[in-house]
Amino acid sequence: MGAAGAGAEGEAGERRQLINVAYRLLGSLAEAEDAVQEAYARWYALPRPRREEIVSRGAWLTTVTGRVCLDVLGSARARRERYVGAWLPEPLPDRAEWDHGHGADPADRIVLDESVTMAFLVVLESMTPAERVAFVLHDVFRYPFAEISGVLGRTPGACKQLAASARRRAEGARAPVAADGHAEAVRRVKAAWETQDIAALVDLLDPAAVMTADGGGMAGSAPHPIEGGARIARYMAAIAGKAPGLELLERSVNGVPGLVARRGGVVMTVASFGVAQGRVTRIWVVRNPEKLRPWARDGQGSRGGKES
Repeated sequence: MGAAGAGAEGEAGERRQLINVAYRLLGSLAEAEDAVQEAYARWYALPRPRREEIVSRGAWLTTVTGRVCLDVLGSARARRERYVGAWLPEPLPDRAEWDHGHGADPADRIVLDESVTMAFLVVLESMTPAERVAFVLHDVFRYPFAEISGVLGRTPGACKQLAASARRRAEGARAPVAADGHAEAVRRVKAAWETQDIAALVDLLDPAAVMTADGGGMAGSAPHPIEGGARIARYMAAIAGKAPGLELLERSVNGVPGLVARRGGVVMTVASFGVAQGRVTRIWVVRNPEKLRPWARDGQGSRGGKES
């Protein structure tokens, strides 16, 4: 799965690749970094003669990272059953928003393309762990099935079938985003929300739109998905009326135009949108402060505690 380069620069590139793989597999930057760290720990735990026998350190680390992620995905269902409310992937800011330029920049390690949009990551969540691993490694990162079989412990043919099954689930999820149309729709949602214009929100939302919120029991949010453009519009207007001092900003979320709500400079909410033919079809709202840590600015971080 690719040899590692020499020296610190080669290891940095190798680590970036592994984190990109792990984030797409797990939907969480923190878990992705843990998985990659575990892979490196296992590498350095090998006796030196064993390490010298391995032709490609990069291939070995990718295989181990994939297996660690597979284990995490396998246990995720039980953890999600205990999770309070809906679970959404961790949203990522773009480089300009990440850590306000202080220290190492994690955004440099994640390639923000169509394979990390919230729409795509949510579809990945519907796959079995084996499907997700086969699909991400082959369709996103172009690893051959002969190498993926080493991760999954299955034949290349079986891995190919898993990827094909996953591909059917993901059909349309990686369609190119019309940036101008998407950004305009998000901009209009922001304006309507700020003025509590229910009629304008209803016009912007698809009648079959769905809003899903993730508070993780640590921040107030709708416990179940809200279905229907009119219901979502009324909910959004009600929230606006109860949110004095909230600053709504247009920001890139996983590489796609979205909205960020801040109070006192602290990020409270990150919203991502699915847009089709100029109307909003999906809204994913993340309020769990543990998932908003990458959005910290000037060392303030995201807030803890439960708020409405």
